[in-house]
Amino acid sequence: MIKVAVTATEFDKAAEVFRQAARVGVECLRAPAAEAELAVFVRAQGVRHVIVGVEKYTGVLYEALPAGAVLARFGVGHDGIDKDKATARGVICTNTPGVLDDSVAEMTIALILAAARHVAKVAAEVKKGGFAPMVGSELAGKTLAVIGCGPIGRRVARIAARGFGMRVVGCDVADLDIERMKTEYGFAETGKDYGAAVATADFVSLHIPSTPATRHFMNRERLAMIPAGAWLINTARGAVLDEAALFDALSEGRPAGAALDVFEAEPYAPVAPEKDLRKLDNVVMTPHVGSSTREACNRMAERALQNVRLAEAGRFGEMDLLNPAVIGGRS
Repeated sequence: MIKVAVTATEFDKAAEVFRQAARVGVECLRAPAAEAELAVFVRAQGVRHVIVGVEKYTGVLYEALPAGAVLARFGVGHDGIDKDKATARGVICTNTPGVLDDSVAEMTIALILAAARHVAKVAAEVKKGGFAPMVGSELAGKTLAVIGCGPIGRRVARIAARGFGMRVVGCDVADLDIERMKTEYGFAETGKDYGAAVATADFVSLHIPSTPATRHFMNRERLAMIPAGAWLINTARGAVLDEAALFDALSEGRPAGAALDVFEAEPYAPVAPEKDLRKLDNVVMTPHVGSSTREACNRMAERALQNVRLAEAGRFGEMDLLNPAVIGGRS
């Protein structure tokens, strides 16, 4: 029986899938997420592979895992995993691309709707005993700037354009097939110029990965380019947005508001006491639930376990590898 440690939050999101894995020779053990505790657990239980969430793992976990172990990210973003340290220790890193795209795209649209119709604010007022309607906006005819036209950004574009009749402008550093972006996903136009993409936007939605190059991509200068009446949506990663700059910009009324599902520190903690986004009325905040649907969680669990089984079978070329150099000539 292959032993796999699954951090508690991720285990609970897809408990039945992890329990059923025993039928194919994989015993999934619910484990602590904190790195030091997880490393102790791995050694004590004789665990060979680990499935983890968004926490950062910087040292002792890699020392606890044997060479050839899989460190599988339950999700797509993998900035919490140190690929260099893993490779040096012979640990194989994987993620679960594609399986959560629909869920995150739907969450993005939900936040756009929440912003357009002031859902969080009016719902809270009704619960307090109030009943003062606020005038919102329809999405039809509004402009959405999608920053990052990967799989999730494209799905957001398709829902917005085909479902709500929005005009969608895409921005990406890659060369895009413009005709395909138009015919398959409903983009009105695409390009590489961020300023041009957001110039007339009513909503700006971030869908770029978190890398050293994209850290605080959305900085003071880029925030200032967003029209005063627009809303910023972030369901990508917290690190791509400078939260201090956002606080200042929102306090000054440009952009009009922000709807955020991801943060630099999770659980959310302000970058400075005086720049606490929770104090602003024009901010909607959710606790990184973009991929937290039953369907997506089950798919992520299945994909993570598939990577483990492929590694055990030596079928490295079929895995969702994040550090292919660790495989060397074995793939």
